[in-house]
Amino acid sequence: MSTNSLPPSPIPALKSHLEAQCNFATDLSRKLFDTAQQLSELNLRLAKDLLQEWISASQQLLCARDTGEFMSLAAAQFQPGSNKLRQYQQRLGNLVASANVEMNQTAQYHLPEASRTAVAFADEVARKTAAETEKATQRQRDMIEKMHAMEHRDGAGHSGDTSRQSDQVH
Repeated sequence: MSTNSLPPSPIPALKSHLEAQCNFATDLSRKLFDTAQQLSELNLRLAKDLLQEWISASQQLLCARDTGEFMSLAAAQFQPGSNKLRQYQQRLGNLVASANVEMNQTAQYHLPEASRTAVAFADEVARKTAAETEKATQRQRDMIEKMHAMEHRDGAGHSGDTSRQSDQVH
């Protein structure tokens, strides 16, 4: 079995680089998933709080004795809802800022390794490419030398024949 039929072995530098990229993507995905989970919890908490306030306000409004009491209760309900939205915005801003910091830290942790492995991979590819190019160039030189050697052997035999043929023609 010839070596040409075997699949090329993976370059160790490529394997190392792909592992570094995979680790980076995995950690970044975890951070994004955690952030999405926290955002979901924040949204559910807001929805629950607003729903409870709405139920409480509805019960109070239904128990109002007259229009004046109804209007004063209705006006009082706007303030707590807006406070909840302000708190939500604050928590959301904190969540986004925290996620940004964590993702930056993840990138700072992984990028040096990813850069190092990318350079190592590029160097390995360049080294192997140079070696293969040199081998191909040497094979071409050998082939040209063989062709010249055959031409000189054949040419020496043919030159005698052509001189005889030219003598016969004259």
